[in-house]
Amino acid sequence: MHKVEHRVIYADTDAGGVVYYANYFKWFESGRRELFRSLRIDYNALHNKGILTPVVEAHCNYFKPARYDDVVVIKTSIVEIKEKSIKFHNKAFRKNNNELLAEGYTINVFVNAKKVKSVSIPEDIKKKLKTD
Repeated sequence: MHKVEHRVIYADTDAGGVVYYANYFKWFESGRRELFRSLRIDYNALHNKGILTPVVEAHCNYFKPARYDDVVVIKTSIVEIKEKSIKFHNKAFRKNNNELLAEGYTINVFVNAKKVKSVSIPEDIKKKLKTD
């Protein structure tokens, strides 16, 4: 499990003054990136090898609104590793009161960038993932 913080800026909010729903997926991406970084998995190195990890499924339940200047903590963990994909679980909390704002997941598949075809997760990456 990895934590990352984000302070809500005006650009994150909608006309109602609350965080626009799609921004949670951007924060989930930050959580994935930082979780990988903590495991010493470098997205740039994967990209240089011709491997991408696009989201093929995403889901989020929203419980409470986040607003301008809130500090949101995103907790990300790996809940499933398959031959070609990883399922990440995310929770977003308001930092000052630990209130659950949203919870969801993404499934990312490993893809050969040139062929745009799924590939097995490289063994060196699998080893790092299983130490989480």
